[in-house]
Amino acid sequence: MGQVTYEEACEYILDIPKFAGKHTLADTKEMLGRLTGSRIESKIIHVAGTNGKGSVCAYLQSILRTAGFHVGMFISPHLETMRERILYDGEMIPQESFVKTFELVREESDRQKEKHPSFFEFLFLMGMCYFKEKEPDYIILETGLGGRLDATNCIAKPKLCVITEIGFDHMQYLGNTLVEIAGEKAGIIKPGTPVVYLDKRKETSRVIEQTAAVLETPAIAVKKSQIGRPVMRKKSIDFSFGNGYYRYDNLILRTTAAYQTEHARICSILRKAAEARGISTENASVALVAARSLKEERIDDEAVRKGLYDAFWPGRMEEILPRVFLDGAHNEDGIEAFLTSVSAANTEQEKAAGKRLLLFGVVADKQYDKMIGRIAASQLFSHIAVTVLASDRSASIDKLKVAWAQYKTADCSFHESAEEAFHYIQSIQKEADTIYIAGSLYLVGQIKTLVRRTPDD
Repeated sequence: MGQVTYEEACEYILDIPKFAGKHTLADTKEMLGRLTGSRIESKIIHVAGTNGKGSVCAYLQSILRTAGFHVGMFISPHLETMRERILYDGEMIPQESFVKTFELVREESDRQKEKHPSFFEFLFLMGMCYFKEKEPDYIILETGLGGRLDATNCIAKPKLCVITEIGFDHMQYLGNTLVEIAGEKAGIIKPGTPVVYLDKRKETSRVIEQTAAVLETPAIAVKKSQIGRPVMRKKSIDFSFGNGYYRYDNLILRTTAAYQTEHARICSILRKAAEARGISTENASVALVAARSLKEERIDDEAVRKGLYDAFWPGRMEEILPRVFLDGAHNEDGIEAFLTSVSAANTEQEKAAGKRLLLFGVVADKQYDKMIGRIAASQLFSHIAVTVLASDRSASIDKLKVAWAQYKTADCSFHESAEEAFHYIQSIQKEADTIYIAGSLYLVGQIKTLVRRTPDD
């Protein structure tokens, strides 16, 4: 195989699961060493968790860049293009660099056919090759699945570890209890490397604290009590944060997503939802504490405030068209947070003005029956367009019909493609109605691509 095009490189990577062999984390570490040398000099921040990883990474990147640092970031999944996974100073890896790093990793992989990297590992290795070339001051690594056995965990000595909210997801791989799942996430903690974590569930916090104690490393908790009363505005959230070392007032997040900070005291709807289902997270506060834990003089109050304000994360209550919102809620906790955000935006004025419509699609290996139950119970949507995804992981239309049939009050239509479903829900949308799209990041990516198309495509 000679010099390849960008499209050929992407095709090769997508085909990797067909021939990826069995190997260990040590094999990934060994291959990384051959590709990048003994180590990457940049300071690495390793982020794990069930919900909120992407947002925390986005906030951290923004704070660090505001402070004047160059930042590499490896994230997953992507929404539209694999280049989204490898970022330098907020910009996707250029196509030519993508092909260059692909060739490097493919060549090394060809020498180790019995230990060929998986899809995720291959992209991770490409990202690290790119970061070796760019030499950022910091590299933010987001785990793909779990933590203990994740490819990103081959980094022996990160500068800082961060663990966001832990909930039920990928139980077939991580375990059936929160304690088991937390054990996998806590597997990223290293001796001598501080870990910042969201202290939200006692059973998961205990696992993190015990792991840190065994490894004799500091565990820095972010507690709900440290976050002041937030104020939700139309396009932002104002809140404060304080602990024993520093305090911030008048912090502003440019988002309407309720899961970006603690909303339990905003109004009765949010308070009841938080108390009953524990849906609130403090992603911005976790990122704030993580940034300050780096002990960089350049990360001052202004860098924190401006970094949080300027941060953007696609697919999180993102308005892609007037009154059309995308949200990457893809598990039970994510759906709860999404529903809370929709409820919070549901003012009396908006109730009178228009209806809420939902476009929903989900992969088969999620607990989609519970997600559907939450949506139906909310009674927030006058119509729900249910679709099959353009992915072999999609839940089938027959199984989705069975799941939704349990809820007679839900007005649903069923569609064989996201494009068909989106066009349908747009056709029934009146001027004052709002469309929400949730259930899977695959769906979010497909709709973003669809909206981006020109009429000639």
